[in-house]
Amino acid sequence: MAKAIRMARTGGPEVLEYVDVEVGEPGPGEARVRQHAIGLNFIDVYFRTGLYPMPLPSGLGQEGAGVVEAVGEGVTHLRPGDRVAYAGRPNGAYSEVRVMPADILVRLPDAIDFETAAAMMLQGLTVQYLFRRTYPLQPGQTILFHAAAGGVGLIACQWARALGVNLIGTVGSNEKAELALAHGAAHVINYNSEDIVARVLDMTGGAKVPVVYDSVGKDTFHRSLDCLQPRGLMVSFGNSSGAVPPFSLSELASRGSLFITRPALGAYAATRPELESMAAELFEMVASGKIKVGINQRFPLAEAAQAHIALEARRTTGSTILLPEVAP
Repeated sequence: MAKAIRMARTGGPEVLEYVDVEVGEPGPGEARVRQHAIGLNFIDVYFRTGLYPMPLPSGLGQEGAGVVEAVGEGVTHLRPGDRVAYAGRPNGAYSEVRVMPADILVRLPDAIDFETAAAMMLQGLTVQYLFRRTYPLQPGQTILFHAAAGGVGLIACQWARALGVNLIGTVGSNEKAELALAHGAAHVINYNSEDIVARVLDMTGGAKVPVVYDSVGKDTFHRSLDCLQPRGLMVSFGNSSGAVPPFSLSELASRGSLFITRPALGAYAATRPELESMAAELFEMVASGKIKVGINQRFPLAEAAQAHIALEARRTTGSTILLPEVAP
């Protein structure tokens, strides 16, 4: 038996139950992984609340790192003893041991420890596709990135700096502003005390920005559109403040023929070669020191509900991980 978080219904953090589960042997195309660390991400909240539907009862979590214990028939890229990390569906990462699809597992370089890997995979791969594929950034560009002091945001600040890109980050406090600046943001805007659109106009000399990366959703959506240059791209990749309400496409036309996309990691890492290429670039950025992953909160796996409370209250900065109580 192994310990895991399970939920039988959607709702608040109280629906997360710490229980014993039977893990079993991996089937064809699967691997059994004993996890050393597990990532916490806002997408977990979306599944827990029902914003993103899933069959119930279910596990939760899409990111982790550990050691392969066994592989099923047809798995050739892994063997028992391999250090691995992953990000993506199916849910179930909140577990000491899990059987999972082997095709989302990538071998972890020795230079990267398990906790760092669990804290960076989903967030780091997200930044990789946002900056390198959704809108390939070029040196000298100025961009707007919301929630710049969060886990994705701090990686984005550093990746932008490495690319020679001027990142304007929005944050909710002076403390978070200092954190974003320390990680490479060129400018910060405290959205609780400053007008985002006015500050972007001032920082860009009225030119606005070619792309906005917005994981906040409802509270920032229209202001994000107002920060874009004509034919600029709005990248809406999250809903931490709630889902974006319905809007008329004419709003894009009236602001200068804007573009909008709602990307997801699964579509960018849809094939094994794509996943391996994305992971290799992320690993290189981290191993080289260009990106440092700040793990600012650690919770025992049994306290996953408390971790969710802190995340939703915006009391976290950088990355948060869950740790199994029983050491492998």
